[in-house]
Amino acid sequence: MGMMMDMMESMPSAQATGMDMAMMQECIEACSAVGMTATMCADADAGENMAKCASMCANMADVAGATMRMMMRPMGYDTGVMRAMMTACMTMGEACAAECRMHAEMAEHCRICAMACEAMVETCRRAMDAMQMA
Repeated sequence: MGMMMDMMESMPSAQATGMDMAMMQECIEACSAVGMTATMCADADAGENMAKCASMCANMADVAGATMRMMMRPMGYDTGVMRAMMTACMTMGEACAAECRMHAEMAEHCRICAMACEAMVETCRRAMDAMQMA
C-alpha cells in the first residue's frame, strides 16, 4: 500500500468521503491497471483491424482514467456523482470485457484486457458497496 495510502490519508477531507480508504486505493489501482491494459489492447486491435474492440478499449481506458482521477480528489467528493461514475466505469468494464472475450482465443491482448476489466469491475463493486455502507 505505502505511499498512495499515506497520500490518501493525508488529504484534508479524506475521512469525509465515507469510503474505506483501502478499498478506494484498490479501486484506483484497478482503474489504473485497466486503463493501461485497455490502451495497449486498443492499439493492438487497431493493428489487427478490430475497430469495434479498439473503440471499446479506448473508451474503457478513458472512463477508467476519469473515475480514478475523481477518486484521487476527495476535496470535491460527492456521493451521488461518485456512485454514478463508478457505475459507468463498471458498466463500461463489463461491455469491454465481453467484447474482448470474443477475441480472447485468437488475441492474447484481448484475453488479458478482459481479465483486467473483470477484476476492475469486481474491485470497484466492492468499493462501491463499502461506500454505501459508510
